[in-house]
Amino acid sequence: MLNKKEDMKKSVWIGMMAAAMVLGSCGGKQQAQVEETQETEATDISMFRDQTIYGVCTDGTAMNTLEMTTDNGDTLSLSLTKAQEAGKVLGGLQVADRVAVLADSLKKNALLVINLNTLMGDWVMPDPIDGSAEIGIRIKEGGVAESIDQSVIVYRTWKIFNGELEIELMREGGGDEEELNRYEILTLGADTLAYKTLGKPRDETETFEYSRWKPKPKVDLHGLELEETSDEFNKI
Repeated sequence: MLNKKEDMKKSVWIGMMAAAMVLGSCGGKQQAQVEETQETEATDISMFRDQTIYGVCTDGTAMNTLEMTTDNGDTLSLSLTKAQEAGKVLGGLQVADRVAVLADSLKKNALLVINLNTLMGDWVMPDPIDGSAEIGIRIKEGGVAESIDQSVIVYRTWKIFNGELEIELMREGGGDEEELNRYEILTLGADTLAYKTLGKPRDETETFEYSRWKPKPKVDLHGLELEETSDEFNKI
């Protein structure tokens, strides 16, 4: 009888252990699913929230380090190594220049740096219809954008959102509807700007290449002298 009781106790104990293992396994799976769902939701939310850090480049900036004072008053010292390796330090770095930065979660490494002072200004390209003329965009302080010598596209506003350049515009014949386009900045220098469209099928992707607008030199005719000629027709 004792052996039967002991066997029964063992069977009950084994059954309880098995049940606990099953429940534990299910609980672990549920916990993992909850954590995965929370992580996905956090990622989805972050897509609609601007993660860009805005501020001013300060004196501690060096070849491989960006020191900046953020708009919130914080001082950050970020390694530029990852951004440099990816070619994502755009527009150079000068003390007192305003910058837009994407950093890692620990705010130790800069992943993308855009010099907003370099970005602003008048940018032009040859008119695709009339190569002798130039058209372009004027990027102004305060998020204001304007068209340069073109009426088909009327630029309205611009901003950096999660490292992308967003430009709001209206097209001729498009009614009063405003169009918001997203671009990836490819190059940005003192005299060059290039960006390509995002969020469109590959066959609709465009790359825009601009140069900094410069006033054309004026020809000074005051110092010119007319050649002497015996031709009565050419004499003045």
